[in-house]
Amino acid sequence: MQQACRVKREAPLRLFKNPAMEALTLLPFSVFVIVWSVILSGATFFAWHHSTSATMTGVSWLIGLIAWFPFEYLMHRFLFHFQGKSTFAKSMVFVMHGNHHEQPNHSLRNLMPLSVSLPLALVIWGGCVWTMGSAIGAAVAAGFLCGYVGYDTVHYSCHQFSMNFPVLRKIKIHHIKHHYRKTDANYAITAVFLDKICNTKCDRS
Repeated sequence: MQQACRVKREAPLRLFKNPAMEALTLLPFSVFVIVWSVILSGATFFAWHHSTSATMTGVSWLIGLIAWFPFEYLMHRFLFHFQGKSTFAKSMVFVMHGNHHEQPNHSLRNLMPLSVSLPLALVIWGGCVWTMGSAIGAAVAAGFLCGYVGYDTVHYSCHQFSMNFPVLRKIKIHHIKHHYRKTDANYAITAVFLDKICNTKCDRS
């Protein structure tokens, strides 16, 4: 218990000298919940408002949600753990994800910063609407963004909560092995079965 309290009080690793830029790398869970609740509500309302069929909107939303899972796996495996050789590449990977492995349980660094997630969400939403139209594209984007929010919520919970419910406990153990057993395995956070399919599951106890 004393160690857990010490981790919670520990200052986050400094990523930028500029105070404003450094502040943009930190995100309390309460702010995450408020901001993304508003965004998801707005995205869902927009999709429903432009819907031509409840069935089509539901199917489009589900397609977007399902699309998140392989995206999550590929992003974590090939971007967050990119093995760059240059100093710049190594620095970028550390800023994106390496710092999380150095200090995995700091609550302010367990979520993607809004300075990154919001611009990406806007690009994804705009791209979906532009390529697929307001009726389908907005629903696909809303489902995809719901997948992201679920991912970050589960990831935060893996590091901050006990997660005693059997399914959630299994997910937590799966992710903790990625940190403390084998960092080049168990890349999936929510769809843990993808590691088995892609032969990247850590079977070490």
